[in-house]
Amino acid sequence: MRKEDKTAIIVNLGEFIKEYPHFYLIDTTGLNAEQTTSFRRLCFKQEIKMVVVKNALLEKAFDAAETDFTPLYASLKGTTAVLFTQTANVPAKMLKKNAKTGVKGLKAAFVEGGFYGADQLDTLAALKSKGEVIADIVALLQSPIKNVVSALQSGGNNIHGVLKTLGERPEK
Repeated sequence: MRKEDKTAIIVNLGEFIKEYPHFYLIDTTGLNAEQTTSFRRLCFKQEIKMVVVKNALLEKAFDAAETDFTPLYASLKGTTAVLFTQTANVPAKMLKKNAKTGVKGLKAAFVEGGFYGADQLDTLAALKSKGEVIADIVALLQSPIKNVVSALQSGGNNIHGVLKTLGERPEK
């Protein structure tokens, strides 16, 4: 491969690293063409950008990045594919759910500004996405309001009944 081609790949990887806040390094050793195509389609449906890259070029892209990615260098062995994503937990859920894809497994991940190892796939799958966290917060904020409105509505019927009964009672 020519030096210009390598430089272009490193720059391209650097742009992906800047564009996507989360990425997973996975082992694709042993995938045949059909399995690779199937896995790429699955990634595309989940809005994940899959890039198979040489470890040395990925390491150079990490070196050029603003963030220190040295904890990931140890996992750059064998065949490596990088799954770039905007949503932190989607690749982990996909890898966990679709074990039949033929992917050997997670090597490492950079999610929410932290580094995760191969043994933390369950932890990564359990992470909530930004949208899920916002939905939980909105639900928590709405819960007391719903309780107050419900109490006022049911209390209004009770007060109305009490006032009606008092109004119909003969005065002494």
